[in-house]
Amino acid sequence: MTLTSLAARNLLRNKVRTSLTLLGVAVAVVTFLLLRTVVAAWTGGAEFAAKDRLVTRHKVTFVMPLPKRYIDEIRALPGVKAATFCNWFGGKDPKHDREFFAQFACDDGYFDVMTEQQVAPADLAAYKADRTGAVIGESLAHVMGWKVGDEVKLETGIYPSDSGWAFTIRAIYKATSRNVDKSSFFFHWDYLNQGLPEGRRDAIGWVTSRVDDPAHTAEVGVAIDRAFDDKDTQTLSQDEHTFQAGFLAGFSAVLYAFDAISIAILLVMTLILGNTIAMGVRERTSEFATMRALGFMPQHLRWFVLGEAGVLGLLGGALGIGIAIPLIQGLLGRFLEENMGNIFPVFRLPFGACVLALSCALGLGILAALLPARSAARVNVTDALRKLV
Repeated sequence: MTLTSLAARNLLRNKVRTSLTLLGVAVAVVTFLLLRTVVAAWTGGAEFAAKDRLVTRHKVTFVMPLPKRYIDEIRALPGVKAATFCNWFGGKDPKHDREFFAQFACDDGYFDVMTEQQVAPADLAAYKADRTGAVIGESLAHVMGWKVGDEVKLETGIYPSDSGWAFTIRAIYKATSRNVDKSSFFFHWDYLNQGLPEGRRDAIGWVTSRVDDPAHTAEVGVAIDRAFDDKDTQTLSQDEHTFQAGFLAGFSAVLYAFDAISIAILLVMTLILGNTIAMGVRERTSEFATMRALGFMPQHLRWFVLGEAGVLGLLGGALGIGIAIPLIQGLLGRFLEENMGNIFPVFRLPFGACVLALSCALGLGILAALLPARSAARVNVTDALRKLV
């Protein structure tokens, strides 16, 4: 029998305390993994961005429009294989006014550039042939209960209309990449443009371009901006990763808060483990004294306590991961993907987070046991044995 195996068996002495400690560590691990999954899902879009796409917007701010004629000039530039444009619509369905989903007015070449959003060829043709046609994501269709052929009316404060904007769903797209929102609503930019007052027509929100060679994405972006340097409206072109990361920067305070909460949870887990180990050491002072009298060295007792803490941390971490996998991967992840796909297109527990959680449970368990281990190693044999008499 080794000190580690003896320490593991010693955990069974007080089954209630050990069970509650394991449960406390498991809850901390599940909460930690949930926060890390939220951050990973939130930032995953930037990590999986296409390397051969550029986003061109107004140089001052994203909310300011570009002249529609810019799209033709961008398409004519060397290195640009294809380009499309979109406008943010900002509408809502009066019948589901609490449901948020993104809506974009885009040109007919949008799905040729954004190939991760796949539409069946027959449905895409039907969409292009219908002036009021719309393409929606599979998650949005599930949440709203919409299907191909349904008529939808949206209202928006950005582009007000007395009668609202009427659409007919002609296709449902499927996402083939982790960074794709499955809850978006796309329709024809021409339909929007023709319904606007004369002074608001022929303006687009941003341009998305696909380049010939991903290695020259930055050079093509510079060339696009240089082409409009002497125009009334200048542009800022960024690769898709940088563009999406810029959006995430606006939520940096939230992400930092999640990181801080994660650290706090780890500290709580350390206190739980430390308290359990300290109580066990105090209760077994006479036992440690007996072991010293039998010839065990101080380092043996020190490793005995550290081994007990390590086993407790590993078991609690493993239990937490065992709970988190079906909870996050199955129940919660599926619910968020189907009902909040615009925020969390993919909500999956990262493997790296599981490894980190298990490592932290082991490492912090041993760290929490350092002081109790030191106390066990320094036990006074004479005084402890005298108390047994």
